[in-house]
Amino acid sequence: MDLFGGTLDVIAEEMTVSDDEDKVEDRTRVLMDMYSLENTEPQAKPQVSTFQRFSVDTNESLHFEPYIPEEDESEHALGNDDVFLTGNQSVFDESKELMEGRTAQSESDPPDAYCTDCQTSTYVFKNITGPHKNHRVILMKKAAQEIKSSINKTRSKLEEKITQMENFASNLEEIFITVEENFGRQEQNLEHHYNDVLQTLAHRYDERASALEDEKKKKLESLYTQLIDCGRMLDNSKEMIEQAQMLYRTENKYSFLQRVMPAMKRIEEHAKEEPDLKISTSLEFDTQTADLSDVKQMMDSINAVPAPSAPVMNPQIPNSATCTSLRVCWSLFSDDTVEYYELYSRPIFEDITVESDLEASKVKVKETHYTVTALLPNAQYEFWVTATNTTGISPASEKAVYMTVPSPPVIKPRECTSCTDAALIRWDSGNTNPVDSYTLELIEMGAEAGKAGVTESIVAIPTCECLIQLQPGKCYLIYVRAVNIGGPSERSESFTVSTTGTFFHLLEDTAHPCLSVSEDGFTMFYTDEELPLSEMAFSDNTFARCVAVLGDLIPVRTKHYWEVEVDPHTEYRIGVAYEDTQRNAYFGGNNTSWCMRHVLTPSRHKYEFLHSGWTPDIRITSHPLRIGVALDYDQGKLSFFNADLGQHLYTFDCQFLHYVHPCFALDNPGGLSLRNGVTPPHYISLI
Repeated sequence: MDLFGGTLDVIAEEMTVSDDEDKVEDRTRVLMDMYSLENTEPQAKPQVSTFQRFSVDTNESLHFEPYIPEEDESEHALGNDDVFLTGNQSVFDESKELMEGRTAQSESDPPDAYCTDCQTSTYVFKNITGPHKNHRVILMKKAAQEIKSSINKTRSKLEEKITQMENFASNLEEIFITVEENFGRQEQNLEHHYNDVLQTLAHRYDERASALEDEKKKKLESLYTQLIDCGRMLDNSKEMIEQAQMLYRTENKYSFLQRVMPAMKRIEEHAKEEPDLKISTSLEFDTQTADLSDVKQMMDSINAVPAPSAPVMNPQIPNSATCTSLRVCWSLFSDDTVEYYELYSRPIFEDITVESDLEASKVKVKETHYTVTALLPNAQYEFWVTATNTTGISPASEKAVYMTVPSPPVIKPRECTSCTDAALIRWDSGNTNPVDSYTLELIEMGAEAGKAGVTESIVAIPTCECLIQLQPGKCYLIYVRAVNIGGPSERSESFTVSTTGTFFHLLEDTAHPCLSVSEDGFTMFYTDEELPLSEMAFSDNTFARCVAVLGDLIPVRTKHYWEVEVDPHTEYRIGVAYEDTQRNAYFGGNNTSWCMRHVLTPSRHKYEFLHSGWTPDIRITSHPLRIGVALDYDQGKLSFFNADLGQHLYTFDCQFLHYVHPCFALDNPGGLSLRNGVTPPHYISLI
C-alpha cells in the first residue's frame, strides 16, 4: 500500500465515522508510522510548486502569479494520477509539518494552529479528535503568512484600481478643461461673427437712411420752389385786377384813356404766360436694392467649418511601450473636421537647461495614435499635438509624459546565494533612471535536461534583490524583469539555481590586501611574497590584522552545509562570524566569531575550536584534507567534520542572535578551496 499516495485520504474518511478512543489511537499510530517512513521510503516528487516568496528589507510577503501553460505546453502538464498523488502528498506534508511545529501541550498553552475552514485558532493535538478533524488545519506561522499574502494580493489589486481611477480622473479633468476652453472659443467666435454682421447691417442702415433723407430734402425743396412761383403769379394777378378795377372807376376820361393802354398791355402779357400746374417732383421715393453680399458672406462663414479645437492627450496605456518605442494616443472631444495632426515630442532630462535647448521633433499623422520609434530605454518623453483643417490650426494640447520600457536587468552571479530551501538573487538595474519595481520569474526544471516545469512570478519587488523560498533538491531557471509605467522589460539572462546544498561566493571586498580570491570566487591564496604596507589598500570592510575573508550567506534560518579543501601544511581558521565582527582581530578571539584553527607545531598538528579566545582540549589524529561545516540555526549548532572519513570533530552549542557569514583565514602562506552546493551527508543529522 502506498502511504504517500491516496491512502491518507481513505484513512481520514474512515475515521469520521466514529470517534472512539481505539480508532483515535489507531489513526494516531498510522500518522506516526507515515511520519517515520519519511527516511525509509522515497517520496513521490510533487509536480506542482508550493513556493513562499518575500522580499529582502521588507516584512511583507510578495504577491505571486502562477503561470498557466499554453496548449503546446500540455506535455508538461500533470496527469490525473500525478495530481491525485501530489494532493495527498500535500496533505501528508501538512500533517508532518503540524506534528513537527507543535508547541501547545494543553489548552492552557497559547493556540499553535489555525483552521482555514472555520477561520479560528485551535490546537494541533485537537486536529485528530476535535471539531476541526475534517478541516484544513495549519500552523499559526503558516496561517499568518497565507493571510498576509492574501491581504497583500488584495492590497495590490486595490492599489492598481486606485492608480487606474486616479489616471482616469486626471484624464477627465483634462477633458473637462478642454471642453470648457473649446466652448469658450466657439462662443467667442460666434459672438465675434454676429457682432460683425450686426455692425455691417447697422452701417448699411445708416447709409440707406441718409440717402432717403437727402432724397426727401430735394423733393421738399423742389415743391417749395414751385409753391413760391405759384404765389408770385397769384400776387401779380391780384395786383393787375386791382389796378384794372381802379382804372375802371376813374371818371376822368382823358386820364382813363391815358392810363388804360399800358395796363392792358401788361394784362395781355401776363395772360400770355402759361402757369406750371404740374408737380415738379415725384411723390414716390426711389426703391434701391441693398447690396448685402458681404453680409451674406459673413453669415455663410458662421456655418463654415471652424478651426479645430485643442486635442486631449491620453495617458499612457500599460504595456504599450518597448525599450525603444512608444504608442502615443490622443482624442478630439468635438465634431471638428480635421485633415491631419502634428505630434510634437521631446525627451525630459533632469537638467532643465539641457531640456530647454532641445528642439521638439514633429511628425504629421492622420490618425489619433502614432508609434514613436528610435527612443532611449527607461526614458521620459513629453508629447503634445495640434489639429489642422482648411480653416486653421487648433491650439496645442496639454503636454503628456510617456515612458519607455526599461532595459533588462543584469543578474549578478557572484552575489547570488542559495541553500536547500531558499535563494537570494541579486541583480543590477541595467538602467540609468530608477524603475518602479522588478518581477522575478522562476522556471522549475524537470527531471529531463532542459525540460521546463511550472513558471511562477514574484511581482512588485522594490529593490535589486529578492529572497525566495524553494523546494529542496530542485533546479530552477531565474529571470528578472524591470517594470515601470510603460510595462515590463525583456527577460534578463537566465541564472540557474540548484537547491541541493548551500551555495555562496567569497566576498572579495572583505579580503585582506595580502589575500587573493580566484575569479570564480571559490579559492583564496596567501602568497609568501611580502607586500609593503604602503601598497596595502585598507577599507572599513577589509580585514586589517587577520589575513581573512568572509563568505556570503543567504539570510535564512535553516540548515547549511559546505566543505573546505585544506592543505595539511597550511595554518588556517575556518568557521562563521557575524557581519560586524572586528576587522582588526583574529577569528575565534572574540564573541562574534566561531572557528576551527589548525596550528603547525614542531611535534604535531594542533587543532583548536575557538570562541571568545577559549578552546576545548581536543586531539585529532587523522589530519582532515576536506573539512565539512554544518550550521543549524534552529538548533543553535555549528559542527565540523572530517568529510573524507565522515568523522565528527567538534560542535559549538550557541544561539546565533544574527545571521552569520562563513569566514576563512590563513595564518601562513597557502590556499583554501571552497566546495559548496554539495548535498549534506547523512551523518550530520546524527549530531
